[in-house]
Amino acid sequence: MMRGLSFRSLAFLFLIAFLVWSASFETCNARRGRHWRHGRSSNSVSLSKKNNKGNSHRKGGHPNYHNGKPKPKPKPKAPSHNKSPPLAPAVPTKPVHDVPPPSHHSSVFNVKDFGAKGNGVSDDTKAFEAAWAAACKVEASIMMVPEESVFLVGPISFSGPYCQANIIFQLDGTIIAPTGSKDWGKGLLWWLDFTKLKGITIQGKGIIDGRGSVWWQDYPYDDPIDDESKLIIPLHNNTLPDKPPTPIRSELSGKMPSIKPTALRFYGSFNVTVTGITIQNSPQCHLKFDNCIGVVVHDVSVSSPGDSPNTDGIHLQNSKDVLIHTSNLACGDDCVSIQTGCSNVYVHNVNCGPGHGISIGSLGKDNTKACVSNITIRDVMMHNTMNGVRIKTWQGGSGSVQGVLFSNIQVSEVQLPIVIDQFYCDKSSCKNQTSAVALSGITYERVKGTYTVKPVHFACSDSLPCVDVTLSVIELKPVQERYHMYDPYCWQAFGESTTPTQPPIACLQTGKPPSNRPQSSPDACF
Repeated sequence: MMRGLSFRSLAFLFLIAFLVWSASFETCNARRGRHWRHGRSSNSVSLSKKNNKGNSHRKGGHPNYHNGKPKPKPKPKAPSHNKSPPLAPAVPTKPVHDVPPPSHHSSVFNVKDFGAKGNGVSDDTKAFEAAWAAACKVEASIMMVPEESVFLVGPISFSGPYCQANIIFQLDGTIIAPTGSKDWGKGLLWWLDFTKLKGITIQGKGIIDGRGSVWWQDYPYDDPIDDESKLIIPLHNNTLPDKPPTPIRSELSGKMPSIKPTALRFYGSFNVTVTGITIQNSPQCHLKFDNCIGVVVHDVSVSSPGDSPNTDGIHLQNSKDVLIHTSNLACGDDCVSIQTGCSNVYVHNVNCGPGHGISIGSLGKDNTKACVSNITIRDVMMHNTMNGVRIKTWQGGSGSVQGVLFSNIQVSEVQLPIVIDQFYCDKSSCKNQTSAVALSGITYERVKGTYTVKPVHFACSDSLPCVDVTLSVIELKPVQERYHMYDPYCWQAFGESTTPTQPPIACLQTGKPPSNRPQSSPDACF
């Protein structure tokens, strides 16, 4: 009895002790659990702020377990590439009018930042010189001529050869030339001159205005004239005045120099581009390339009156690999003039008129040697021009013109659509000479439209006839059918007509000149 009581008493005491010990253990675990959940909750809030994800995957705010253990804390995601890491606070940008002239580390050089006023009255030449000097030092820099401003700029040279490559002259405003005689001294050949540069580009929607009327009104009556005018105006016509009417001259400008400047010239440069701009009212030639390689001109407008003297649109000399397209050229002389030393020239999709057409030459003046080759003129529209497509050379010259294609030329009210003139003379008379520039491989195809004087004029050298002249799909009609026009004219021209022509050009001699006649210049180019 005592043994049983003793055993039950011991068991009861043992149970009480066990219960007391268990209660103490659960209390410790409960405290530990509260501490863990508090820490876990804090971490979750922190992560939710970083990752915008919160704890929506949990129920009742309890931690998730995996195999009886809490999941490890998720690692924060790497920052997105679309979000930049925190940066130092940005420095506020000053208004444009408060910005000092850019340092040489900048790539954009606005002429107004260098003191240009742009009011059309103040002389901005020095500001343009300073902006160029800064842009010249930085490769692929931009010299900015801003829109809605008119800049009066005197004769200026934007020159290398120590300038960096690929400079852009961004022309969105208007540049005007001075009209006072004192600004030009005894006369200059160029107004805006770009020399010895690589990768130079002039682009924008701006205007270069030469304000040439003050020069044209001083045009001497005995200055050189286009010789083809002799074919148009009969010499016995005594209705012409002996002298032109005296122009009304500005009292402020005075008499301008006899040497007239070209508005925009590039010399000795590589990879030149001119696009988008308008060049108007140049005193003489509008746009000239001399000794350049790799020229592209497109979407350019040239504009001056049809009676403005010697105002060629685009003049090429000693230049190679030239592309001119998608441009409107209206002037008082040749829309495009291709001179000696030019090769690989391609002109297409150009509107020409008024003007004197598109010409190769004049070549060989003063017994000089001229070399021109691989010229293509195609997809051109001409309206109200003196000539259409023309080759003109002087007696006494040497060298050659070869490999010329005139294709798809549309003429409207053009006086002389097709011309070869090897007796060119811009004076009242010239001395007869034996030597000549040799012409060969000249092709005319799909030349169509209307003329007012003569459809074809081939006047080739007696001693060196034109050879390999090809005519194909020539359709030229007089503007007024009921009036007699001049018939096609040929002299010493040899070649073939591959299709019937309108009108018939029977004067073109088939084949080659007689074997005893020279067919190439002794001083040939190639």
